[in-house]
Amino acid sequence: MSESGNGFPRRERRPISDAVAARRRAQMVSGLRGLKSAPPPRLRPGNGAEPNGNGKSSADSSTERCDLCSTTIPEDHRHMIHIDERRIVCTCESCWALRSGDAEYRPVGSRIVWLPEMDMPDDIWAGFQIPIGLSFFMYSTTSECVVAMYPSPAGATESELHFDTWNRLLELNPELRLEPDIEGLIANRLADPPIYAIAPIDRCYELTGAIKANWSGISGGEGVEEAVARFFDDLQAKAL
Repeated sequence: MSESGNGFPRRERRPISDAVAARRRAQMVSGLRGLKSAPPPRLRPGNGAEPNGNGKSSADSSTERCDLCSTTIPEDHRHMIHIDERRIVCTCESCWALRSGDAEYRPVGSRIVWLPEMDMPDDIWAGFQIPIGLSFFMYSTTSECVVAMYPSPAGATESELHFDTWNRLLELNPELRLEPDIEGLIANRLADPPIYAIAPIDRCYELTGAIKANWSGISGGEGVEEAVARFFDDLQAKAL
């Protein structure tokens, strides 16, 4: 710390990039703290579940089982989504093959597409009315609309969007086409620059689960920030 002309200590200025990063981290924690203190959010069944998607307790998490037939499954297993409940379902190979054609289930998507050139103006983001800069979007055939899901300490909180705002985003990004129900657009506007990617819907829910699993205390702790960073590093490594 150097001395100013009037004899008082002068605080050294941080690089602007460090200040911006610190502000974004503070916004994320502040937003999540606000969600934690708010009334219970609207949650879908299974939202914010652990990666196996079935909400099992830690006592039996060492052995993963198919949610449809209860047979033991490996850690690297297939996922489906229950269309009406928007719930991730862990499946064995047999159930995945037998139930993939059912009206209520669909296999989750498989592609991860990084979108470094995506155009998301501030006014469009503001139109989504999402309280934090971290969310994913999916088209629900059950609701017949685009649904935004954003993480909270309680799990994934749901908000149905107006088509006008979403259509404006599509006009600016004609390449943005999501497979209904099975994949989503993940937006991380807390990063600098912001991160956008299309990902399988189970990976989208994985982000909300990671925040819920790593939240501690009132402010969330450093584990939340580290979990978010690990998630996006892994997602980018597997992107097309």
